[in-house]
Amino acid sequence: MAQAPNAGSMHGVMRGQYPIRWILIIIGAVLAVGCVTTDEGTTISGTGTVRYIDLEGGFYGIVGDDGADYLPLDLDPAFQQDGLRVRYSLEKADVATIQQWGTPVRVVAIERI
Repeated sequence: MAQAPNAGSMHGVMRGQYPIRWILIIIGAVLAVGCVTTDEGTTISGTGTVRYIDLEGGFYGIVGDDGADYLPLDLDPAFQQDGLRVRYSLEKADVATIQQWGTPVRVVAIERI
């Protein structure tokens, strides 16, 4: 019984090239994933107005005087008043929310003004 000419030769690919190609692909993928950055931990300070947003069951957000919308994940109930003017220091949070409104943040400091 005759053996096919390419039997055992990895389908025409020279021995040694196949593993090197996969190693380079894996290294490239690891480097690409390592380059992903997030804004988590970035501090935002300013003034704005607490607003009740009637979406997805309702929640309180902060509309900054700069026009940005912030979704505080831990707003103290004492500040959950529609129309309340506040001075805030917030930290961006890298999370997904069901509200799909504003930038998710954690409250570092907040006060009435």
